[in-house]
Amino acid sequence: MGMSVTISVATEQDVEQIFRLQYLCFQREAALYGNYRIDPLVQPLDEVRREVATDCVFVARLGDEVVGSVRGHLDEDGPASIGKLCVHPRLQGHGIGARLLRAAESALERERGATRFRLHTGHRSEGNLRLYRRVGYETVGTAEGADGVPMIVLEKAAGAYAATA
Repeated sequence: MGMSVTISVATEQDVEQIFRLQYLCFQREAALYGNYRIDPLVQPLDEVRREVATDCVFVARLGDEVVGSVRGHLDEDGPASIGKLCVHPRLQGHGIGARLLRAAESALERERGATRFRLHTGHRSEGNLRLYRRVGYETVGTAEGADGVPMIVLEKAAGAYAATA
């Protein structure tokens, strides 16, 4: 690749790149479900800006370009939620998604006291499900997204990554 991908905390300067990357990355998911109204495709820029300011948000960079991102926050009544994991299509399959997940989990555990993590993915999203299971997540249920997409709910205990990596 020439340059190595680095993982770091997202800043206000990353918001527009995260917004554009999210739109690009979730096109495949939208096509898979025939639904182009899924949350990552209709989320307003100001909401992404708010999440970067208040949530635990990490980016993967290749030089100055944001090529991946993930967001997490501590739910008041349960596990920390992790979502909107995305990696630029040209860089998928190189471990960047797992590195982003590990960064978010570590920060949520260390800085916010998370003891469990939860994430959702569409029921047809086999690549996502493989990644999440490979890093220790287990299916705990199903849900329906606000956009009507059937979702698989996965969880794992904090500190579980080291045992599965």
